[in-house]
Amino acid sequence: MDSEMEPIPIGSQKRDLAWKHCQMFKIENRVRLKCIYCGKMFSGGGIHRIKEHLAGQKGNGATCPRVNPDVRHTMRQSLDGSMVRMKKKQKIVEETANQLMLPNEGETYNTHSEAITGLQLLAAPDSGEPNLGLSMKEEEGMTDRSSERWKRGAVGGPSSAPLGDNHPIRDLTLRLTRGKDQVHMAIGRFLYDAGVPLDAVNSAYFQPMVDAIASEGPGLKPPSYHDLRGWILKNSVEEVRKVVDQYKGTWGRTGCSVLADEWTAEAGKILINFLVYCPEGTMFLRSVDASDIIRSPVALYELLKEVVEDVGVQHVLQVITDSAEHYIEAGKMLTETFPTIYWTPCSARCIDLMLEDFGKFEWINAILEQAKSITRFVYNHVDVLNMMRRYTYGKDLIQPAITRSATNFTILQGMVSLKNGLQAMVTSQEWMDSPYSKNPDGLALIDVIYSQPFWSSCVTIIRLTDPLLRVLRIVGSEKRPAMGYIYEAMFQAKETIKKEFVEKKDYLAYCNVIDHRWNRQLHRPLHAAGFYLNPKCFYSIEGEVPNEIMSGMLDSIERLVPDTKIQDKITKELSSYKNAVGDLGRKMAIRARHTMLPVEWWSTYGGGCPSLARLAIRILSQTCSAIGFKQSQISCNQIHHQRRNHVEHQRLSDLIFVRYNLRLWQMLHRKNKELDALDPISFDTMDTVQDWVTEKEKLLGEYGSSDWRALIQPAANTMLALSPNDETGGLVAGFKDNEIPIGIKYEVENETENQLEDDGDGDLGDQT
Repeated sequence: MDSEMEPIPIGSQKRDLAWKHCQMFKIENRVRLKCIYCGKMFSGGGIHRIKEHLAGQKGNGATCPRVNPDVRHTMRQSLDGSMVRMKKKQKIVEETANQLMLPNEGETYNTHSEAITGLQLLAAPDSGEPNLGLSMKEEEGMTDRSSERWKRGAVGGPSSAPLGDNHPIRDLTLRLTRGKDQVHMAIGRFLYDAGVPLDAVNSAYFQPMVDAIASEGPGLKPPSYHDLRGWILKNSVEEVRKVVDQYKGTWGRTGCSVLADEWTAEAGKILINFLVYCPEGTMFLRSVDASDIIRSPVALYELLKEVVEDVGVQHVLQVITDSAEHYIEAGKMLTETFPTIYWTPCSARCIDLMLEDFGKFEWINAILEQAKSITRFVYNHVDVLNMMRRYTYGKDLIQPAITRSATNFTILQGMVSLKNGLQAMVTSQEWMDSPYSKNPDGLALIDVIYSQPFWSSCVTIIRLTDPLLRVLRIVGSEKRPAMGYIYEAMFQAKETIKKEFVEKKDYLAYCNVIDHRWNRQLHRPLHAAGFYLNPKCFYSIEGEVPNEIMSGMLDSIERLVPDTKIQDKITKELSSYKNAVGDLGRKMAIRARHTMLPVEWWSTYGGGCPSLARLAIRILSQTCSAIGFKQSQISCNQIHHQRRNHVEHQRLSDLIFVRYNLRLWQMLHRKNKELDALDPISFDTMDTVQDWVTEKEKLLGEYGSSDWRALIQPAANTMLALSPNDETGGLVAGFKDNEIPIGIKYEVENETENQLEDDGDGDLGDQT
């Protein structure tokens, strides 16, 4: 018989101690285990039977007469630990099952169909997952069938009293205690009971938490309320401060930008969150209730001054705020007090206002309303929404962006991309057989979906707004400083619009909108200096550098470098930069102009111009935007309550400090820009997409249905990322390399447009 035995190697995945004391063979297609001491062969029971054999424990196998006493003692300890773990698991399963049972276990549903409906709310358990409710996994190796039957019976398996069809509650309980279904339901119950926002599961820290809990196994005692408010928060604060100190350590080289992000919170309170940006990352500083001072330029100035002094005047290059008049006045006072600092309006907010102005054109607003009529009908009728998702292969019409104005135009882009699916839906037999095909709203939907002028206008609007949406992604980049790109990006956006519309009378009104916001808010010396110091942009200029760019560069030198001797050195080094002298003219440096980030380029090749290189690194390391950072969910009524305990107030301040900075780092380091399980009709996105998914006058039509349980689960939506998806290419994505400002041509075109602006209104109100 031994000649027919085929040895099987014991792999590294077999971690139980007993595997070192046995051999595994294959005999007639059956796996058997052999004790290496006495040679006894076991045909069943797995590694657990071998362990009992070696331990000398009475069970299903004989005791080994030749095993070493030390091995016998080790096996007995292992068996004792296994029994303890098994009992803990068994207890947890039974307790969970009891918690899921309703008070009246004997109560049944009125009809069998109602029972089935209740069960359909649950996803079927994955057959590949371990069945924790019906069988307990052994430590290693093969399964002992008799032991498995005993464990199944212990938790109400087949050997327990049979459950008939009239016990749907008990059937439901059994289904919920199986594998990952049980875990997911437990997580859900906790989130629902605690009132935690459901998008908390999208946190980058959620999976590590689950992994940490799983690694400890059953019976882990969770932290208490006082633990979370005590030593855990204390340690978290220390962890965050260490990272913040690392950021601060880079400010001497790169400088930093102070960001003032204003938002309206509960009860109409106006809060200002202060953040500090540097290339290493953005850190949250503090939150201030500015409700009583927001309209006072003097009070705002005092607040900004205090923050700048806390950060360090020597580190701050600019303070970025909203562009409202009171901020402009406060900014002027701030720069008078600190002559080495700029005040700059938020570029992302400015571009959003441009998009908002575009939406006010009569013909664009009319198209947006037609598009909203489609989405409102679809997203308020379950059957239609399910139908739409089938014909668009799970894709949604709603694509939320960072702001409402940007959302309007990203949704148009999404609708145009799904045009064929929408048209296929309303011509399908499924649609024809549905009551919506005879509904007046449904008939109106068909008219819009099959309107060629509507789709042509959508394409025109996309061609008009897409360049600005790309600039929005650039200025709000989370991973790359945008200061070296904003000037070129805005110029290219205008040039792209001109090329799309060809005739000046067609594009002039829109360019005037851009110029109005740009000249009032974004035409800043720092932006011009960023263009000048970006080698990719600077060396692409043909002819002389435009005067406004050169002037911005010189202004930045005077303001940011108070030492006149260093100013003179930088001025001399500008000539070396212009003529690409020394290392700046190396073949490697020339190639790297288009492949390296500007800061890296200056760090590598700027050694021959040390003073200019230091200034270039500081300017090119700055951001242009103060929005796009997710707000803290802690109630402002807690942290900004008028009557408060000072000890608890400091604790809440530290809690916000930890929470906000963790979220900022999550934004910086997340690899996937898709927000999983982002539902367009969820209240989590309602502020942005409200006009697209809520009915104006009526909630539902005559044939409407609001049974959300029948909805097809949405696929992951992609929000308009503030940074481009391609992190290896140029930051100004979507524009050709030769579309850059060209000296004299740039100035002459501006003069021609100014003349046209005086001679005609360029109104495109009727153009589609």
